[in-house]
Amino acid sequence: MQEVKIPLDWPDIGELEKEYVLKALESGYVSSAGPMVREFEERFADYLGINHAVAVVNGTAGLHLALKLLGIGPGDEVIVPALTFIATVNPVVYVGARPVVVDVDPCTWNIDPAAIERAITKHTRAIIPVHLYGNPADMDAIIGLARKYGLYVIEDATEALGSTYKGKKAGTFGHIGVFSFNGNKIITTGGGGMLVTEDPELARRARILVNQGREPGETEYEHKEIGFNYRLTNLQAALGLAQLERLPEFLAAKRRNAAIYRRELRNISGIGWQEETPGAESNWWLFSITIDEEEYGQGRQKLMNRLHEQGIQVRPLFKPLFRQPCYHGYTFNLCPVADELYQKGINLPSASFLTVEDINVVARALKSGAC
Repeated sequence: MQEVKIPLDWPDIGELEKEYVLKALESGYVSSAGPMVREFEERFADYLGINHAVAVVNGTAGLHLALKLLGIGPGDEVIVPALTFIATVNPVVYVGARPVVVDVDPCTWNIDPAAIERAITKHTRAIIPVHLYGNPADMDAIIGLARKYGLYVIEDATEALGSTYKGKKAGTFGHIGVFSFNGNKIITTGGGGMLVTEDPELARRARILVNQGREPGETEYEHKEIGFNYRLTNLQAALGLAQLERLPEFLAAKRRNAAIYRRELRNISGIGWQEETPGAESNWWLFSITIDEEEYGQGRQKLMNRLHEQGIQVRPLFKPLFRQPCYHGYTFNLCPVADELYQKGINLPSASFLTVEDINVVARALKSGAC
């Protein structure tokens, strides 16, 4: 296997992270009982400008918890975009609800509000918009539909920390927002995630459910609900606190990377890219392009193979949900826009520690393959 010289998006870990984690180790608090978990929640909420943040073990758990908190279950329908990581839809199935998959916008690659409205039935309870690759969805239109039809909105902001829509942070528009701190996200805690909300009752119940249904601080082992072991550890929170301090640095690097790609690739026939939603500022978590084989002179897979041979790590876009083998027994509508994007799409190296020269090397490699 070719050595990776320019990675897609690996963790950016430095001395500050080591300092915070060592502090947690020396305190003796390594499990979920440590004080850094609460501090991380509070600082995260402050950054977003929202009232409540509840740390969870990962983003998938956060989405599962959100659905449980809103009482969504058997007989309910939840609308999700066709082009997303599978963790968006799996929690819908966990709670016994039916996922309804709709197509995406060809420019922003995010869920299409018109497709949402066509899919709404008397059984629809919620919409899960995804801010794909950090690009915020059209939240004005989505919130408008939710109000019109009396639906919940759960924002899958797992890729969108630091992104904004009309000046407001992604993840703070819906009833609940969910973030991920997986190893390749904007900030990482190794795993981990965060559920955020303005609703104090939802936050209160979330703290119970993540703790096996037990009230935080309760001395008796009394469990008021059937909950989950979804707590973040103090060690992870220590890492998260350090990463959160460095978030402006990470965002600046991501946006610089995207600006270079757009400048260097703009005149290459057959290459397109995800466009920011009007009014939005993406964090450009993963800068992603499409390849038109006829115009570019080379198909997606051949190009990916060539880049891999040069030590440049790339990957295809997420496979659309209706093409996932695990969902073959479900009746999902075909979504031609999502399908075409998948057939043509590539994620490019976007790690925050990459240099300007690294990005230019990738751009030159893309240019050299064009007709």
